[in-house]
Amino acid sequence: MKKKLSALRQDKAGSADNLLPRLLMQIQNEISHPLWILFQKSLQEGAVPEDWKRANVTPIFKKGSRGLPENYRPVSLTSQCSKLFEAIVRDSLTEYLESNCTITDSQHGFRTGRSCMSNLLSFLDRVSEGVDAGKVIDVIYLDFAKAFDKVPHQRLLYKLEKYGVGGKLLQWIKMWLTGRSQCVCLEGMASEWVEVISGVPQGSVLGPLLFLIYINYLDKGIKSLILKFADDTKIFRKIVGDEDSRQLQNDLDLLLQWAEDWQMTFNIEKCTVMHIDSRNLPSACYYMNGYKLAECQEEKDLGLFWVY
Repeated sequence: MKKKLSALRQDKAGSADNLLPRLLMQIQNEISHPLWILFQKSLQEGAVPEDWKRANVTPIFKKGSRGLPENYRPVSLTSQCSKLFEAIVRDSLTEYLESNCTITDSQHGFRTGRSCMSNLLSFLDRVSEGVDAGKVIDVIYLDFAKAFDKVPHQRLLYKLEKYGVGGKLLQWIKMWLTGRSQCVCLEGMASEWVEVISGVPQGSVLGPLLFLIYINYLDKGIKSLILKFADDTKIFRKIVGDEDSRQLQNDLDLLLQWAEDWQMTFNIEKCTVMHIDSRNLPSACYYMNGYKLAECQEEKDLGLFWVY
């Protein structure tokens, strides 16, 4: 426990319980054992303190118009004490999942030894192989709409149980997910508290891993190549003839069906296509729910390296 306490970042903000990381670090010798007793009791009884389920939400601007709410990412400032226990649960759960090879190799987000760089290198290696062979590569970049916020709790718990997570740990995760509340804090003002009925908290320690579990089999049945960094997903394929374009479209349709089945949504207007070909051959068109995907207008994954 002392190791977790000493690893806290002093520059991090507090949450609704007003316990700052700096304070916890200063009194770590006095509170490490009481916290350990509290964590054990919480797990044994499957109960989570209310303060651990309250979050101050800070909107972080992403891009576009600052007047549109959808251009802000909601980051939850949750209890530091809760994060300490979440880290213990996450480490144990990650070891279990990785030792059983549960998380698919296509996922590079929030995994030990994986990163945005490993995602990029894997993509470049596979694409360069095709380009060197004179093949055309079509890449489709997918964008989930409010991915972390939409995860249905009961379906997530169902998947956890199917992966072998049960007993007191599953009950604790259930209690940690449900009955949450949040308020939005901005420029010293706070909104009223509202109940959170879905999603995993952004800004929590355990939330990202639970999200990886939820979308783990997104690529089940997909015949094209697919890579993920958390919710950022791209699907790509060598295009030799019309049959390959049709297969990529079929895979895209399967992804749409998965999203519908598991109550997730793609932001179709932000999904784009990149056509990698040095010969400037006509590119195929791809559709999602009848909407023609636009050509990518910005450099993604250094893909334009091969176009020029």
